Amino acid sequence: MTVEKVITAGEAVARFVTPGAIVGMGGQNINRCPMALVHEVIRQGVGELTVVGCNLSLPLDMLVAAGLVARTEQGTGNLERYGTLFAWRRAVERGEVGVGDHSHLAMATRFAAGALGLPYLPTRSLLGTDLLADMVAAGYAKQDVDPWSGVPVVLLKAMVPDVAIIHANRADVSGNVVIEGVTSHEVDMVRAAKVTIVSAEEIVPEGTFADRPEQVTIPEAYVSAVVEQPFGAFPTSVYRAYDFAEQEIKEYQALGRAGDAQLRDWLAANVHAGDDFDAFLAVRDPQGSLRARLADQMRSLI
Repeated sequence: MTVEKVITAGEAVARFVTPGAIVGMGGQNINRCPMALVHEVIRQGVGELTVVGCNLSLPLDMLVAAGLVARTEQGTGNLERYGTLFAWRRAVERGEVGVGDHSHLAMATRFAAGALGLPYLPTRSLLGTDLLADMVAAGYAKQDVDPWSGVPVVLLKAMVPDVAIIHANRADVSGNVVIEGVTSHEVDMVRAAKVTIVSAEEIVPEGTFADRPEQVTIPEAYVSAVVEQPFGAFPTSVYRAYDFAEQEIKEYQALGRAGDAQLRDWLAANVHAGDDFDAFLAVRDPQGSLRARLADQMRSLI
């Protein structure tokens, strides 16, 4: 029997994102970040979160600016050529947010262990580094030896998020998900997580992928809720759908450099401007002209 999993972002966050949760964050830098879902977490004020992922970028900084993050475990926290995450950095420097530094590979390996249902996975990465010493001290890595060869290895503890949130190109009503382009750590993160919320540009009918199952990136068994949200990654990009909005990102980063008060004002004027992400899009792009231009830019690239 088909179980339809389509609900609103508000319902999904209220049901599945709880105070103190470990939240696995999808997206990478300025690509396919789950902005609509993160905005909803901010509107509902779900706090004391531990946010985990590879490159925790714009979504993390907004959550920190809203005062909702207690800890992060990540490969990096930046927007690459657009700069660091300023709210996050200041909160870390003040001791308000704890940090567990990883390499990208180490974080991805921890998700892979969780996806396989294993307590840890071995790797030769990190050997001889200061980063490994920090991870050992934090309790999620251990240096050991291969029992067959005697060669040193690192054992990385599995990461099992309480909830994973990602944005995708398409999903059907029962939760089969199609992601086009780079998936990074997301597939293993979703498989490892206890619960997964997926926002998608488009929700399609049951059976849409029946004659082409190879297109399904994440099967329905791993998905708890599906939210339809066009432009749900804005201002980041979605491959084959729309490009990233550079001026929006630059504006946010300029406010981030200026200070926390400026970011809080931005959240109040934009994220809290209405009841959902469509209201936010209406504030940022009232006529839809920016979104149309971003879609045209992506079409010109593929």
